[in-house]
Order: sequence, then structure tokens, then C-alpha cells
Amino acid sequence: MPNFTCNFSQAGKSFAHFWEHTVGSGHAPLALRADWQSQLRLCHNELGFQHVRFHALLSEEMEVLTCEENEFLYSFFNADQIMDFLLSIGMRPFVELSFMPSTLASGSTTVFRYEANVTPPKDYEQWATLIGKLTAHWVERYGVNEVREWFFEVWNEPNLKAFWTGTQQDYFKLYRVTAEAVKSIDPLLKVGGPASAKNAWIPEFLDFCEQNKVPVDFISTHHYPTDAFGKIGADTVTQLEHAPRGIMREDAAKTRDQARGLPVYYTEWNISSNPRDPLHDEPFTAALASKIVMEASGLAEGYSFWTFSDIFAENYFPSVPFQGGFGLLNIHGIVKPVYRAFELLHRLGNQLLSVEGNHETVNAWVVRKEKSLTILLTNHAMPRHPIQTELLSLRIVNAPEPRVVYIERIDEDHANPRRLWQAMGEPVYLNALQVEQLKAISCLVKQPHPWRCEQQNIDLSFSLPPHAVAAITVEFA
Repeated sequence: MPNFTCNFSQAGKSFAHFWEHTVGSGHAPLALRADWQSQLRLCHNELGFQHVRFHALLSEEMEVLTCEENEFLYSFFNADQIMDFLLSIGMRPFVELSFMPSTLASGSTTVFRYEANVTPPKDYEQWATLIGKLTAHWVERYGVNEVREWFFEVWNEPNLKAFWTGTQQDYFKLYRVTAEAVKSIDPLLKVGGPASAKNAWIPEFLDFCEQNKVPVDFISTHHYPTDAFGKIGADTVTQLEHAPRGIMREDAAKTRDQARGLPVYYTEWNISSNPRDPLHDEPFTAALASKIVMEASGLAEGYSFWTFSDIFAENYFPSVPFQGGFGLLNIHGIVKPVYRAFELLHRLGNQLLSVEGNHETVNAWVVRKEKSLTILLTNHAMPRHPIQTELLSLRIVNAPEPRVVYIERIDEDHANPRRLWQAMGEPVYLNALQVEQLKAISCLVKQPHPWRCEQQNIDLSFSLPPHAVAAITVEFA
């Protein structure tokens, strides 16, 4: 009896590539770097991302607002440089309206190495004026029809004291004046929140908006498997050890229920919130991220991985090629296993077929295209939980005979450049040859895969090592 069975002739469910809607970055000034731009262009072209979100568009380094001799001076040149680039490569911004320009700040509390001010405005009307001027400028520069395709998100994680020194009610006031300022320019511009960490504040936020007739077009929030598991201060591995296997799906389903019919955008997620987590560079993340994406299907309109690149400087900017950063690519543009997982996801079709069968650590999904289907497989367990190489099989019933079948793998031995870097002696500074060698070893490889077809049944057998992703593609004539 096969471990998994799928009926090829079933109608299938619509399978939107919701994870491609948006991808995350660090803070806005990084978007002026040539290497950042090169990596984002690659991600757009190969992985299909359509929007990018980053912090601190309004912070000091962007110089959007200064005060000279008691006169406010607005300058949107740097912001425009970023938007011009995004539009030039076919992408758009998911605009996070943060943090507080010091000229408007009510206090001096900051976050991150770049000292982003996280206090409420001392004058909410002056903040609203800034938002209105910036929005009107973009509508004039890019056209209202273009800016209507953007998303305006108010602040970042205001439920965490590290990012907002005010109260919940202070944030709701900030949201109200911001949303009204955006809508005053054009009522069809999209604005939302509460941009919270850990799926928080959604019912309270919507109650406030409904009771005060405040416009809201979408719900945004963040989550990570490490959000609430293990003791406070526990290391990342311990947090993941205690995270339930399906916690991200459960969170997303709860948020969907709380959203009262509004679109849901997760504007940050990853396999952990640790910016120096070695797992981020390993096949472990490819397996877990693939599982998280597939299980979130139908629960969100957007699902923004944090982040596309290790060109990232919230705490400091290390030179180490594999530093445990959030990115899909490292600082040299060498793609990590999780990048290859997103490449496999991008190539999936748009019809999800139901699969019968289950396994403790292995998950299987079948996605159909016009003349092919792909079986996406993961073998994953949280740290310190049992996992081993599994020998499995899958039967596709009521199927035509294949023309060709091939497999692509991500695991310890495939698409895993960190392993070669370790064999090199873990050099801190790579030369050009080493970069090329690591890029070459990171590639997916299509290998012919054996199959048997009898009486319209296709039988496939496969092995999956621990923390692995595999995609078996069946092409038909």
C-alpha cells in the first residue's frame, strides 16, 4: 500500500502564490545600495516577489524631514530613488510608515544600530501633514492608478515596547490620523494595520476602527514559531523545540477568523526571530519554511518572508559569509537552501490536489499545471525531536503515462553552500573564486527519477533524509 495517494482526475483547489505578494528587507537606506538592488532584482525574476517592505522610511538617514530656523523642510528625494528602482524592475513597495523623524518625536528612545526613534509624535497634526505631503507627492510623481496598487502600513510592531513607547490607544490615534491623511489624498489608496508582533491587537484594532469610523483596508501582523515557546530568554533551539508542529497554521487560521472579512497580510515571518540563527543558513529552514507556506494556503493574501537578503544592519553588519542572518541570500549573493525552496515553490502550478496518507515527519503536496504536476515533499521535525531518513512511496491514480519524471533536492548534500564553506575552513572574507564555487554548489539539479505506470497508476518511490525538501515533477505529453 503506498504511503501517499493522489487522484490526478480530481478537480483540485485554486492555489494562489500568496507568499510571492511581498518579501521583507531591513531598513530603507539599504535600498540605495547597488548590491541590495541586484539581489532584489534576482529575487523578483527567479522567485516572483511583487512587493518589498522595509523599516524606517521616515527615519533620520532618509532625511525626509528636518527643521531649520523653525521651518520644516521636506525632502522626498531619497525615498523617490527607492521607489523609482522598484518600479523599474516591476516591483512595488509595501510601505511601512515608520519610524518617527526626530523633528516630530516626543521623546528620545530609539531602536537598532541606526537609532530609529520609536516615540509617538509630539504633534499628531504635524505627523499627519508629513504623511499627507509624502502621499500626495507620490500620487503626483507616479500617478494615482499606480499608487493605488501600493499598500500603506502604519508603523511596525507597536505592541512591543522596543518599537513603540506609547500605549495601545496612542497607536490607535496614530493609525487614525495616518489613515485619514492617506485617504485625504485618494480614498482608494490602501491603508491598514496594526502591524503587530505575535498576531496581537487585531480584535481591539478593528473594534476601534469600527466604533470611530476609521478606514482600514487590510489587516497586517507578524509571527514566528519562536514567538511564545520555551522560557523567556531561552535560546532559539529550545524555543523551536517547544513550538507545536502546526503552530504557524493555527496562528494564521485564528488571525483569518479575527480579520472580519478583511484581507490578511503577514508582513513578517521566518522560522525564528533570531537575526543570528545558524539554522537560517541550513536545509532545516528550507524544509520548515516550505511546510509553513504550504500549510498557510488560503489563510492570507500575502505572506512576507523576513528577509530576502543578509544585507541587513539592525544590530551590526558582519562580514562572515554564513552568519545566521534572516536572508534568502547571503551578503555575497550566494543563495541559501531556503532560497532554493522558494524557487521550487515559485514553479508550482495553481491547482492543489488533495493527497491521502500521513506521516509523522513527512508531508506531501501535489500541485498540477496544464501538462505536468509536482509533488513537493518535506521531511521535517523541530530540534530535539526524532527524525530519520524515510523511504516512502506515492501513487497517482487515473493519470496519463508520463513523458519524463525528475527530482530536485535540498538537503545536507544538495543545494547547501554552507557545507562547502565549512570545508573551505570557514573563511571570513571570500575571494572571487570561492564565491563562484559556492554559487555553483547552491544550484538545484534536475535528476531523472524512476517511475512505473500501469493501468493509469503512476508509482513513485523516494527517500528523504532529515530536514529535506524534494520536488518530483511529472511531465506529460
